[in-house]
Amino acid sequence: MKREDILHKGKVVEAGADFISVEIVSESACASCHAASLCGVSEFKTKLIQVPTPVLDTYQVGETVDLVLKASMGYKAVWIAYVAPLLVLLGVILILFSLGLGELVSAGCAFAAVAVYYLLVYAFRGRLKDEYVFEIRKITNNN
Repeated sequence: MKREDILHKGKVVEAGADFISVEIVSESACASCHAASLCGVSEFKTKLIQVPTPVLDTYQVGETVDLVLKASMGYKAVWIAYVAPLLVLLGVILILFSLGLGELVSAGCAFAAVAVYYLLVYAFRGRLKDEYVFEIRKITNNN
């Protein structure tokens, strides 16, 4: 594993011929706090990731594994989810406001443009899903 790879520990919940389903637990930053049960802000979410079954390895239900994603894919996801829509929002506001439209109209059009952007991302989710492929690895004693 390269240092810049993104690593998640997970548990195999289903092992098929084509895909292995791995459950990972995503927790907020304060979930490990000793007072997390008192404040109610911390949260845990379980996510089910399907990984193509590797040819050489076999996995059993209940086995703990590592899911690895290249860091470059993580940066690309941040760009698609946060940076690009921010640029669309600011660009539309600045252009429309400089053309003499009012603040309310410019802001409304900017929000509509961001909504259209996210609809396009949703429309191309199949293509994006094909690009974001996790690798599954057995946990070794060296980790």
